[in-house]
Amino acid sequence: MAEAYGGNISLTNSIHNPKVAILITDGTNCDEELFYAFQKYGGDPKYVHVNELRDKSQNLKNYQILAIPGGFAYGDDVASGKILAVELISFLKDQLKDYINKEGLVLGVCNGFQVLVRTGLLPFGNLGKMDATLAQNESGHFECRFVKIKIEKSQAKFLDPYVGKTLDIAVNHGEGRFFARAQNLAKIEGQKLVFCRYVDENGQKTQKYPDNPNGSLKAIAGICDPTGKILGLMPHPEKIVDITQHPNWRRGNVEAKGSFIFEGMIKFAKQR
Repeated sequence: MAEAYGGNISLTNSIHNPKVAILITDGTNCDEELFYAFQKYGGDPKYVHVNELRDKSQNLKNYQILAIPGGFAYGDDVASGKILAVELISFLKDQLKDYINKEGLVLGVCNGFQVLVRTGLLPFGNLGKMDATLAQNESGHFECRFVKIKIEKSQAKFLDPYVGKTLDIAVNHGEGRFFARAQNLAKIEGQKLVFCRYVDENGQKTQKYPDNPNGSLKAIAGICDPTGKILGLMPHPEKIVDITQHPNWRRGNVEAKGSFIFEGMIKFAKQR
């Protein structure tokens, strides 16, 4: 496992691998798992502190993928991901715009998804304007367990090989209920921006608890923007890239299916 904040692991030759900026700040966690997952599937990740972007010692233009991990950025004060979202909009708006204009890939996991929604990058790429939110779980408490999601056809074309696949995946969140006004929800569905949903044992999308852990509308677990290059999801795919990360791995019939998003993004970045 990578050493925290700046350590490196050497699983692959990173010279020609897509460079991945793992964005960190106070309260970030799951960054080591994200680092490990990207490197395992052919990326060249580096921890980049938000202050390094602000003081210009680092620049997103030097990376092909920006990944925002889970955790509790700035203690989730005000609302989950809100302060980091405001920081990105207030101090790094131009840098983000330049990065997105050059078609860099973006992934936000859990707290990172909350950040992307609160910046307005998801769902419609309206930087500085919120068109959806992630509200408190309907259960009224923090959800920390494995659930099932199903990958479906979306604007994220590099995920096409995984469409129809159902996988076990970890969730760890208290504010994961995806919510949008009816007109925005219809737009999200109409533009095919949903790339994964919570499903039941039969692989059918569901609003029922506990299969839908937070009450997300339309069972939405992950979305992309209209370009298909900015993605966010509440579940943690980086927590199931090794079989031994599953609680029932000793019983067999377990696959490390969280690899789908890392394989897809890395392959796409290499082809560009």
